[in-house]
Amino acid sequence: METRIECPEPGVALERIDRPEARNALNGVVREQLAEHFRALAVDDEVRCVILTGGPQVFAAGADIKAMAGLGAAEMMRSGAQAHWAAIKGFPKPLIAAVNGYALGGGCELALHADIIVAGEGARFGQPEIRVGIMPGAGGTQRLTRAVGKYKAMRMLLTGEPVSAREAEAMGLVSEVVPDAEVLERALALARAIAALPSLAAMTIKEVVLAGADLPLDAALLMERQAFHLMFDTADQKEGMAAFIEKRPPRFRGR
Repeated sequence: METRIECPEPGVALERIDRPEARNALNGVVREQLAEHFRALAVDDEVRCVILTGGPQVFAAGADIKAMAGLGAAEMMRSGAQAHWAAIKGFPKPLIAAVNGYALGGGCELALHADIIVAGEGARFGQPEIRVGIMPGAGGTQRLTRAVGKYKAMRMLLTGEPVSAREAEAMGLVSEVVPDAEVLERALALARAIAALPSLAAMTIKEVVLAGADLPLDAALLMERQAFHLMFDTADQKEGMAAFIEKRPPRFRGR
């Protein structure tokens, strides 16, 4: 297996890309395994938050150029890559990317699917596709632009030059930057905190944020209000507010 699932603690799953001999390049096998794992994690009631990571030197260095070089347009369309990405795009639970080293091309696009990105000080993010005669094809022109704005995104897309973790943080591409040796520890701390909170509320927050991003403000606010009202039919809302009033720790059950 070139990707694997670990369970570091209750409620938290760790999805690791483990193909160091190819700098964690996202070939068809890796994408298929990621999709399979994310589909399984989506329906696992024991999992409330997922961390996606690579190795200490490379998160993922993009697509496998050797595997793609001789393909034509029809072969790329038949590759099934879009279906593999869809399993991550539609993942309903909080997803944290823990990034050490290079997140380039498809690796940067993969990180952009996360809800929170924790980057090591030595991490570098980039979309270098233009340097091999192509362009991003898994969200790089769209998610990156939405995250950092047109002008920052265009500089990365049109030059192919990567940015440092600190620059990525300043432009809004990552949530926070920590020392390289503390990336996974910090991601685990965030995942642990999220997993301890009401899972229905967490998934609804994610759903509303993502769906509302492409709606007019009035429509997005209406969707938010409706989702807010529905939270009052959950057991966790009753428990959370009762615990607040009674000044005791809540016992959330994801119901």
